[in-house]
Amino acid sequence: MLLKKQKLTKFFFATDIHGSEKCWIKLVNSGPFYDVDTVILGGDLTGKGVQTLLENPIGTWNTNFLGEQIVVDSAEGLAKAESKIRNAGFYPYRIKPEEYAQFTASDEMQESIFKDLMIKTIQNWLEIADRKLKGSGRRILVTAGNDDPLFINDTFNGSSVVSMVERQVVMLDEYHEMINEGYSNPTPWHTHREVDEDSLYEILKNQIEKLKDVHNSIFNLHAPPYNSKLDDAPLLDNTLRPVDGGRTYVPVGSTAVRKAIETYQPLLGLHGHVHEAKGSAYIGSTLCINPGSNYTEGALAGYLISLDKKSVKSFQPIQG
Repeated sequence: MLLKKQKLTKFFFATDIHGSEKCWIKLVNSGPFYDVDTVILGGDLTGKGVQTLLENPIGTWNTNFLGEQIVVDSAEGLAKAESKIRNAGFYPYRIKPEEYAQFTASDEMQESIFKDLMIKTIQNWLEIADRKLKGSGRRILVTAGNDDPLFINDTFNGSSVVSMVERQVVMLDEYHEMINEGYSNPTPWHTHREVDEDSLYEILKNQIEKLKDVHNSIFNLHAPPYNSKLDDAPLLDNTLRPVDGGRTYVPVGSTAVRKAIETYQPLLGLHGHVHEAKGSAYIGSTLCINPGSNYTEGALAGYLISLDKKSVKSFQPIQG
């Protein structure tokens, strides 16, 4: 008698693309490429800031981007420069000299333009995903991260394939539930979604209590567990500069996340937040992973994960 082979659930997990359009396009393509039905983006999807391109009277445009002086004199060159900026995780903004002085002097104007560009970029990304994946049966599940403003959650309502699942319990398949949390423990940068450790634990506990089978569940939590090697980051001084040239590392993850994992022992923990700390670790019986991030280079880091009914069958780090 031949035993029926159990079907595996495969999915792709990536995180911390920070506005890189090249990484988003790779993420959308990862479903068909790896032949998975579910792609998970674990937070920090929005860009770091606005990059102005100043229009000059002589018909050129110029900007200083990441230390590189860029000057273009054609529509083709301008489009190429803007693509370079978007792929590195910033929002290009064409600006005239008379507007530039006002822009640099007004924090309110900068914030307004930043918000507008962020929303338009997300809407464009959703259109890209819908064109590529609509009708395919594939889906992208997105959580926010600490760097993501709260208003972005509402921008995902119109997509047929991309869902914002922040603080929702979702079924990955018929056996595995997943909780999703983008808030982190406090950081030196006082970002959009931060909370103290006691409050974060209560937030996680409230979600965990909704699970039917916690030991077979997945904790998709942006912050990695404290002192897990998935949270090692350069030690900073009082001016937020790396100590010893960035050679000294310290754990910066969440004690609340670690406590939740130690207490409830889910099957799998998906984390990000600390770009330098890619890898995997076990906390008790729970496998925890952090793909890391190289978004400024347009490289998408992730894990291809296979589950059977009660276990993680395989997890493969991927970067491309």
